[in-house]
Amino acid sequence: MNLLSLRVDSNPIAVAQRSFDGGKHRTCGSGGSRVHLRHRKVIVCSVKSVAAASSVVVKQTREELSRIESLSQVSGVLGCQWGDEGKGKLVDILAKHFDIVARCQGGANAGHTIYNAEGKKFALHLVPSGILNEETLCVIGNGVVVHLPGLFKEIDGLESNGISCKGRILVSDRAQLLFDFHQVVDGLREAELANSFIGTTKRGIGPCYSSKVIRNGIRVCDLRHMDTFPQKLDLLLSDAAARFQGFKYSQDMLREEVEKYKRFAERLEPFIADTVHVMNESIAQKKKILVEGGQATMLDIDFGTYPFVTSSNPSAGGICTGLGIAPRVVGDLVGVVKAYTTRVGSGPFPTEILGKGGDLLRFAGQEFGTTTGRPRRCGWLDVVALKYVCQINGFSSLNLTKLDVLSDLPEIQLGVSYKYSDGTPIKSFPADLHVLEQSKVEYEVLPGWQCDISSIRNFSDLPKAARQYVERIEELVGIPIHYIGIGPGRDALIYK
Repeated sequence: MNLLSLRVDSNPIAVAQRSFDGGKHRTCGSGGSRVHLRHRKVIVCSVKSVAAASSVVVKQTREELSRIESLSQVSGVLGCQWGDEGKGKLVDILAKHFDIVARCQGGANAGHTIYNAEGKKFALHLVPSGILNEETLCVIGNGVVVHLPGLFKEIDGLESNGISCKGRILVSDRAQLLFDFHQVVDGLREAELANSFIGTTKRGIGPCYSSKVIRNGIRVCDLRHMDTFPQKLDLLLSDAAARFQGFKYSQDMLREEVEKYKRFAERLEPFIADTVHVMNESIAQKKKILVEGGQATMLDIDFGTYPFVTSSNPSAGGICTGLGIAPRVVGDLVGVVKAYTTRVGSGPFPTEILGKGGDLLRFAGQEFGTTTGRPRRCGWLDVVALKYVCQINGFSSLNLTKLDVLSDLPEIQLGVSYKYSDGTPIKSFPADLHVLEQSKVEYEVLPGWQCDISSIRNFSDLPKAARQYVERIEELVGIPIHYIGIGPGRDALIYK
């Protein structure tokens, strides 16, 4: 969906955020921003004859194969912003060219939406997005926190839709188990923070990683030792009860959980593997491996807008620690970035558009979380943050997604630099959130294309303004954009 399908007033919409008053560069602080969106008929940018369209399809297929086959043996797809960039779609497309798709960090806080050949939608949270490709082995690595009820629910949903999971999913014996009580604790912790809440998915991810770090967590391999499992779980539950008055723990709860996990252990056993061994053996056998990142670098526990971050490393370093593979074997990394910026929950967002302008972008892009359904905050593409993320990860290329969502805008802004309140340039992405929140953003303003681009499959057929927008981003960040998303479907991708 794009802005073409929205009804808006004919008058410009004033947005109370960053000003935008003409000229190529605009520096915006706490003033008003104006986003012009008008209701009009759909204009199709490119119409070709059947013969010409057929030649484009052949050319696109050749470019697609060439682009994908050139990817290294171990490649990765990582998020460049605050998550929700569309990583799952690219992983799904690439998966048929790889033997293994692996998750290396996070848990069910990831929400990757993919579509099969018939256009049926699947929302995945733990199962890697390669599952729709029958020949692909899906690995859940040691760095992932695994909620077994959620995993089994996903597997059941896939199986009921005719997608076989038997022998196609491996779960690391070193992965941490995430229990229901972790989710309860997540909510209690968020309630404690009151007005300074982090805005977590409340899926228990942080508390589970906390258990891991203080070394009383329970791993998948512990399910093979049910004689000691009750004592370990009792320690975890007792700790939670001691820490949170709102958490009620009893021996009946412990007995119920132990009985439940006895059943889970039996069901999970065929999926359990030493995935460190599997991954390294596969590398030695020259199998192709695609790593699927969850969340994104701006949510990284070390490099993100701390403390408004996740509890793991969704950046390049998390690949090695979350799968047990050597840095030297990791090759091409593709960064996935929206043509604009979104984030869920609290935390600084320098290029955010507040008010009706942000609402329109949200509904045009259907910006509601796959995992939580929460509305995402929306704003212009933040090139400063993008360059920072590219520096950390060393991307070989980018996937620019949702370019079609901007199709109704008469002009589009790019946040190209930050300045202190006194006008002094900020040379790097600030760690200090006070600096970030008080910074002023300098924008470049580019013309919009104002027509429907969702049916275009060749970069040269995009309207000039759309090509200029893509090329300007490449110029600013110094990394080529090889994939351009212009819709949710598998085929709605331009190979550049």
